[in-house]
Amino acid sequence: MKRLFRTLGFLLGAIVVFLACGAAFFHIKGVPTYTYAPTPEIAGLKVPTDSAHLARGEKIASLLCVGCHAEASMSKLTGRKMLDLPKEFGDIATYNITQDKEHGIGNWTDGELYYFLRTGIRKDGSWAPIFMPKFPTMADEDLYSVIAWLRSDSKLVQPATEEFPPNQYNFLIKFLSNVAFSAPPLPKQKLSVPDSANTVVFGKYVANDLCACFACHSKDLKTINYLEPEKTEGFYGGGAQMLNFEGEVVPTANITFDPETGIGNFTREQFRDAVKTGKNPRGGPLYYPMFPHTTLTDYEVNAVFDYLQTVPKIKNAVVRYMPAAKQ
Repeated sequence: MKRLFRTLGFLLGAIVVFLACGAAFFHIKGVPTYTYAPTPEIAGLKVPTDSAHLARGEKIASLLCVGCHAEASMSKLTGRKMLDLPKEFGDIATYNITQDKEHGIGNWTDGELYYFLRTGIRKDGSWAPIFMPKFPTMADEDLYSVIAWLRSDSKLVQPATEEFPPNQYNFLIKFLSNVAFSAPPLPKQKLSVPDSANTVVFGKYVANDLCACFACHSKDLKTINYLEPEKTEGFYGGGAQMLNFEGEVVPTANITFDPETGIGNFTREQFRDAVKTGKNPRGGPLYYPMFPHTTLTDYEVNAVFDYLQTVPKIKNAVVRYMPAAKQ
């Protein structure tokens, strides 16, 4: 019996040492780097800058870029402290993405921006971890539009020198970046916006590939799958523990069509009002980090509504956030 206990103690000690060594390895290694390897076509990319692409790019940027990269006055995309990210990620700030050549992205080529938005890999090989969305399935023309807008005369992207110190990643980000997440591959063929006449397919594109709604409205930020969204844990079932600027937890809503815990009883009009105006059909407003998506058209929101009806229902009763003064 003593021999058994000694053996078990030895095995337990070995496991502890192994885990400690692994933790030390990932902590020292940090977020991985990658080989910067764009195709010749991407390296020589020049995006169109006509008015249609600029208008489309402004719309997409308002949905995906401005909320995280705008500073407090919302006048420049010079970055901000991400106080609404889980604290276990570390001390995180977003980057300056103005046209400043030293502090922003003024020296980036169109191809470098395209490659980064697809994969998260910068031209020096460094990689943006999970809190920076990747867009491996967005249509090429939509990505071109975003890049065109970043080159535009919008006041939001005019050169500005403000920037934050380098991010300080906690162990969790380093571990996940080495074990659970990696840079998504480039598409094997050109990607196009689907025919809007098929509202389910089009709504899937708007929800998953354009707006990445699943990234917040699923179980956990640590299980996001940008390449295959449907494999994200708790896909659209909500419950992710988001934070507001005061550090209060704001769980994301279950937006599957489960009639008891999701939006199965919402009308099309109620859903559209919630998305576009921030009005909660159950009463009161929707609270940050949810914000009104005013640039989406009624047709786009209706298409998302049609698509969500096809997503497997998840029974997950999320406790709704209410400000302390109103509880």
